[in-house]
Amino acid sequence: MKNSRSPQRIDYSIIFPVLILCIIGIVTLYATTVHIQGEDLTVTLRQLGWLVIGAVAAGLLLLVDSEKLWKATPYVYGFALLLLIATLLFYDRQLAASAGARRWISIPGIGMTIQSTEFVKIPFILMLSKVVTEHNHKYKIHTNKSDFFLLGKIILYTAPPLFLVLMQPDLGTGLAFAAIAAGIVLLSGIRWRILLPIIIFILVFGVGFVLLVIYQRDFLVDVLGFHEYQFRRIDTWLNPHQDMSSYSYQVTQAFKAIGSGGIIGKGFGVSEVYVPVRESDMIIASIAEMFGFVGTSIVIFVYFLLIYNMVKVIFDIRNEFYSYIATGIIMMIVFHILENIGMNIGLMPLTGIPLPFISQGGSALVGNLLGVGLIMSMKFHHKSHYYSGERRSRYRLKNRPGKE
Repeated sequence: MKNSRSPQRIDYSIIFPVLILCIIGIVTLYATTVHIQGEDLTVTLRQLGWLVIGAVAAGLLLLVDSEKLWKATPYVYGFALLLLIATLLFYDRQLAASAGARRWISIPGIGMTIQSTEFVKIPFILMLSKVVTEHNHKYKIHTNKSDFFLLGKIILYTAPPLFLVLMQPDLGTGLAFAAIAAGIVLLSGIRWRILLPIIIFILVFGVGFVLLVIYQRDFLVDVLGFHEYQFRRIDTWLNPHQDMSSYSYQVTQAFKAIGSGGIIGKGFGVSEVYVPVRESDMIIASIAEMFGFVGTSIVIFVYFLLIYNMVKVIFDIRNEFYSYIATGIIMMIVFHILENIGMNIGLMPLTGIPLPFISQGGSALVGNLLGVGLIMSMKFHHKSHYYSGERRSRYRLKNRPGKE
């Protein structure tokens, strides 16, 4: 007879919000491509195919416990770096010419492309999580020396993928990597007497750079070697109505679509405002126009439920390695949500960041579903209480990160 107290592999508190978001994405994608743009079902069916692939991959992760994950992490991270290098060498020339970036690799024989960076985020999270876990097991008492040493190791493993991503170039994804690293650093136990000056320096540097763009642009161009086109996103962010016929056209059209949706929207498949790439980066503008403030609020509320239940996993599990992985995945998803919605309403600069589980894009969808699979795997395996090392007896954790 099956033990009724045995843990379930499926965490419905996580899978239901994800399922709702995926359904919203498929429905919105169908409305924007078929009803509004007059295309066939190809894009929608392709997204459904990626959804199946991602669901299967997430299901397979439920079979992987912390010990297997721990041992596989260096190899997965190494493969991810090779994938980024391969992207710079064998990128899709046609897409690069139209998009101005080397982000996609064509899959031979089936005529599809993947965005490699979406498959690198999870290995990156795993590697940082392992580095921090090993360090905290070795240095149980945090000192200035040990904290600086840990910070240096985090930077060491962050720099290669971040450099390769910026070489594509892909600033939005680079910021996502920085957000992931920042989340893991904040949970790593590094003391605030070290973190606070670094945070203040970054803020001062960021504000100072924006002020230079506004008031001393000639200095940046003539002395530091920047190019004028590199400031366009900042210009569009600070003054989106300055050049609505050119660089600001996309974001100002999103403003119009969101505003015209009103409280309840215009209805399914109804659009009176043209928004470029409305099925991808600007999909929240399509949702707002069709379903209004009410529909957009429902989407945000579902995201809140998902993040809340993911955060609960961190408090439920007794495994330091898992805690850092969960933190990285949560930071990845939260950054994408804030950046995508923020750029559509003018609070954030315009980048090519998709809305998780909703925007068109198979690579991003599969990457996010892999993160969900890892979270559910952690929830299922947490009762073993293993510290995630090569020898279970040496890495058992009963309390918070940094203590046995």
